Amino acid sequence: MNVRVYKPLLFAACLLPVIWLVLRIAEVVEPGLGANPAEEIQDELGLWALRLLLVTLCVTPAARLLRKPRLYRFRRMLGLFAFFYCTLHPLAYFLLDLQLDFAHLGEDLLKRTFITVGMGAVLLLIPLAITSTRGWQRRLGRRWNRLHRLIYPAAILACWHFYWQVKADTIEPLVYCAILALLLGMRFWWSPLKGRLFPGGK
Repeated sequence: MNVRVYKPLLFAACLLPVIWLVLRIAEVVEPGLGANPAEEIQDELGLWALRLLLVTLCVTPAARLLRKPRLYRFRRMLGLFAFFYCTLHPLAYFLLDLQLDFAHLGEDLLKRTFITVGMGAVLLLIPLAITSTRGWQRRLGRRWNRLHRLIYPAAILACWHFYWQVKADTIEPLVYCAILALLLGMRFWWSPLKGRLFPGGK
């Protein structure tokens, strides 16, 4: 696998959702944004944030199962793009829905718990994005791995946020929850904790 070839392709692929969304906003392509453009923009950005978060979590099991350690080289880029969309999602809500009204934001955080949960996911991802470089990895040493385990509660909160804010059809958020549960189960199966909890187990 030539990482130098695939990295630019992955970068371009991760940008496609936001480029497509911009084209829809500009009415260059169909379908448009419908009767509630602000909500459509927020939903699209949020969905891609969650999808990329789950794809990032897929890298480790894929690398282990396929015995392709070079797949780890794509994990940082995927994680940063997940953070990129996770940042755009609440930003679109704040700009388009609230129109920079901080008082309204405070009310929403108190009354609409799913928004608070979503904000929690974004906040957990901030230190991961900041410390994603090799320099930070060297500085933090073993603490770096512990810090970056925050991606798991962040993903749980993101799935919870999606499920909670859906008003009718919960099938899609439940699919994402099932994928996350599978990924977390695989992580547990490979972790030292499993050996301590189930000594002698296979």
